[in-house]
Amino acid sequence: MKSIKIKSNGSTSGNIRVAFATSDLENIDSHFGSAKQFAVYEISKEFTTVCEIIKIDTKDTDLTVELLKGIDIVYFTNIGAIAAAKIINNGIFPIKYKETVSIEEEIKKLTAMLNTNPPPFIKKIIEKKMYSVMNDTKWKELQQAMETICLSHLLIRSNC
Repeated sequence: MKSIKIKSNGSTSGNIRVAFATSDLENIDSHFGSAKQFAVYEISKEFTTVCEIIKIDTKDTDLTVELLKGIDIVYFTNIGAIAAAKIINNGIFPIKYKETVSIEEEIKKLTAMLNTNPPPFIKKIIEKKMYSVMNDTKWKELQQAMETICLSHLLIRSNC
């Protein structure tokens, strides 16, 4: 089994998706390259939700990075230079801790940051998501307008 996903119906534009390399689902305690699982949370100003547990069956950096697509931030205790470059190139912000840290405590810190003045890298993540949602909305509006124009054009032509 690669992962367990929990879907949410809420808006995700102001939320951040964070993965924690963990062996026990309670602590950030694993090296990125040897992590057996990542606990993925969706964090916003108002709530935190566990949304996925990604299981890693084989030690393959490319596969691990692929499984983490859509994650904004990933936490771990260590990472190799090549793996770090790969996650950064895939738009994932890496955070390394030298010692074991509680996932719950880190989530509290992230929530506090979101509710006060987030650091520039988190602001950038949120702005990128807001822009993406806005573009999706504008694209849908454009598609609807084009469908209306095409339908009007067909109706006019059929009456001729």
